[in-house]
Amino acid sequence: MKNKLIVLFMIALFSVPSSAQEFNLSGEIRPRYENRYGYSSLRSEGDKAGNFISQRSRINFDLKNEKLIFKLVIQNVRNWGDSNTLSPDDTAIAFQQAWGEAIFSKKLSLKLGRQEISYDNERIFARAAWAQQGRSHDALKFKIRPNQNHKIDLGIAYNTDKQTNSNELYSNVAGYKTFQYAWYHGNFNKFKLSFLFLNNGIQYVNNEGLPSEDMKVDYSQTVGPRVTFNNNDFSINAAFYLQKGMAFNNSISASYVGVNFNYMISKNIDTTLGGEYFSGKDTNDTSSDIKSFKPLFGANHKFNGLMDYFYVGNHENNVGLMDVYLHLSFTKKNWYFKLSPHYFASSAQIVNLENNENLDCYLGTEFDFTMAYKINDSVKIDAGYSQIFGTKSLEALKGGNGGIQNSWAWVMVTFKPNLLNHKFKELVL
Repeated sequence: MKNKLIVLFMIALFSVPSSAQEFNLSGEIRPRYENRYGYSSLRSEGDKAGNFISQRSRINFDLKNEKLIFKLVIQNVRNWGDSNTLSPDDTAIAFQQAWGEAIFSKKLSLKLGRQEISYDNERIFARAAWAQQGRSHDALKFKIRPNQNHKIDLGIAYNTDKQTNSNELYSNVAGYKTFQYAWYHGNFNKFKLSFLFLNNGIQYVNNEGLPSEDMKVDYSQTVGPRVTFNNNDFSINAAFYLQKGMAFNNSISASYVGVNFNYMISKNIDTTLGGEYFSGKDTNDTSSDIKSFKPLFGANHKFNGLMDYFYVGNHENNVGLMDVYLHLSFTKKNWYFKLSPHYFASSAQIVNLENNENLDCYLGTEFDFTMAYKINDSVKIDAGYSQIFGTKSLEALKGGNGGIQNSWAWVMVTFKPNLLNHKFKELVL
C-alpha cells in the first residue's frame, strides 16, 4: 500500500498535459579509493603516498513526454571523513544537472539550464565522467535534426558571478565568460563526419592600474572536423582542430591532430593503435603568444595516460605533447581487462634555462592497467594500476625524480539502481 501511495504522489507531482509520459527515478553511489604515489607530478625521494576515499552520490529524476524532456540530477561529492560524524547539516548538496527541453517537432527542440555537453570522442566537449563531480554548463542549446542521418546543435552560454545592476568583472569560475558553438554530425554509410566551431570568451581587466583600465572579453576560436570510417572489424578515426584568436590580450595560434586505428581481433579481443599531437611553446620562447593547444572542456583523464600528467588542470601553455599509445582490451562475460602503454614526448623544445642546453624531447613511458567486473546490472567494480617512467626532460617540466617509483592505484565500486520507472497517461485531478 505504501509503495502505491509513493507512485501516485510521483505521478501527481510530475504530471503535465500530455497523452502519455514516462517518469524514471534512479540513483548512483560511487566510492573510490586511491593511492597516489607520484600521481600527476613526479614525486621526490622520501615522499609518502597519499591515500583517500572520495564518493559521488546522485539522485536522477527524468520525465519525458511528446512535448517535454525534464531532468534533475542532485549530487553530493565528498571525501570520507571531511565532515564531523555528528554534523547537523551537509552543505555539499548541488544540482549537477537541472534542465528542460521543449520539443517543438521531431526536427527542432530547445534545451535550457544546467546540462552536460558532450560530443564525438569527448576531446573538446565532455561530461568528464571520471571526475566525481562531473562537468556541466549553464547553457542554451538548439537541437536541429533534419533527418535521422544528420544532427546540428547550436549552443550559447553567458555567465556572471551574481545578480547585479551594473557591469561587473566575472571571475571566470566556469572557465569562460561566454561561448557560442555549432556542431554538425552526419552519417554517410561507412563514413561519419563531425564538425565543431567554438567561440570561447574570457573576461579580464585590460590595462590594469592605468588610466585606460577597462573590462574586456577576448575570444578564441576552436574549429575542426572529426572523421570516422568503419568496415566490419576495422575502423579509423581522425580529428584536426585549430585554435586562433586572443586570450588576456595575447595572440593564440595552436593546433591538434589525433588518429586512431582500431581492429577487433575476435569478439573478445580489441586493439587500438593511435597518437595525438598538441602544439606547444619552446621553454625559452619569451613572446607572449599562446602556441600551446588547449583541449578546453574535454575528458582529459580519458586521454594521455591515466596518471593525469597532461592537461588535467596542468600543462597549459607548455611545451605541448606527442602521445603514441596502444590499447589492448579483453572482454569475457562480466570481466573486462585493458592494458595501455604510452610513449610521451614534447612537441616543442625543452631548454635548460640555466645553461641554455637543449634537452631530449622524450618525456617518458606510462603503463596503464585497468580491469572491471560487473556483478549485476546495478553493481560494478573497477580497479587500476598505473606507473610512469619519467626522464630528465620530464623532471625539468614537473620537478621530482623520474628514476624512482611513480605510480597510482585505485579501486572503485559503482551502485546504479533504477529505483522507479512508470509510464502513465495524464492524471486528471
